[in-house]
Amino acid sequence: MEIKNILFICSRNQWRSPTAEKVWKNHPELNVRSAGTSPRAKRTVSVKDIQWADIIFVMEEKHKSRLKAQFTRLLNHKPTHVLDIPDEYQYMDEELVEIIKQTVGSYLIVDI
Repeated sequence: MEIKNILFICSRNQWRSPTAEKVWKNHPELNVRSAGTSPRAKRTVSVKDIQWADIIFVMEEKHKSRLKAQFTRLLNHKPTHVLDIPDEYQYMDEELVEIIKQTVGSYLIVDI
């Protein structure tokens, strides 16, 4: 079993990406991290994060655009998926948790 490194990205690494990290962190086939694109993020995405990740999940199209602008060459061969989850949920909101389980699970073809 090969373990995949999964990086979750939102703007400020406050609600959506930390929720995704918490939801998936105990999965036996995954290593997960989260970060934000904003300079004011709790944890701002770095070159090391991008290099570490096998798959990147962003919450909105704007996050993918920001990553492409900042890490163009590093992203050339990295699958980056837009989850289309708007910034209207609190940390660990039940609906957000369900959306993350379903959308991420369908990309990874694993269950939680």
